[in-house]
Amino acid sequence: MALPAVLAVGAMASVMAEGALAASFAVSGTSFQVSSGKLTSEGLSSYVQTDRDIDGKGHPVALLGIGDATLSDICQAAEVKTPVGTVVFKLTAGGSAGEVTASNLIIDGEDLEGDARFGTAEIGRDASTLDEVPGVKGERGKFGLQAGDITVSGVKSHAWSATGGNFRLKGMKVDVSIGGKKCF
Repeated sequence: MALPAVLAVGAMASVMAEGALAASFAVSGTSFQVSSGKLTSEGLSSYVQTDRDIDGKGHPVALLGIGDATLSDICQAAEVKTPVGTVVFKLTAGGSAGEVTASNLIIDGEDLEGDARFGTAEIGRDASTLDEVPGVKGERGKFGLQAGDITVSGVKSHAWSATGGNFRLKGMKVDVSIGGKKCF
């Protein structure tokens, strides 16, 4: 039962932008951590949007559409309140088991930290004209950016959702524990 939740919360968003793809789910109301030693991707598109939780509360996010991504490792963690106390739900993969890959990865993030290199960057492009990642377009007249390729080392992010077309999580491990350790 946890695996669908892991994938919905996991490996780095519902594409909920107006004019893009239809919203596929309401976010849970709990953001989560995502970290990786290194992320590389062919294609990046990004614009600002608002995710909505089940109660309709809005959460401003930067929608990051990533084409074909490779991560050296991945850690995702969320604190979840339960009747027995606050539990840390943590998923890890990659590292010594091999790289993690994802295609058409969409992350609705509230922040992103790391050392980045963008190739063929276009900053300030109209969000409705983004074309580096298929299906990732924002509203007409809104700010957008895209790049032909990207490399980010020391990735740290807080996100509301992440979805992708295809994930390969080598060495995946799920840990659920009271007072467990998060990613960072």
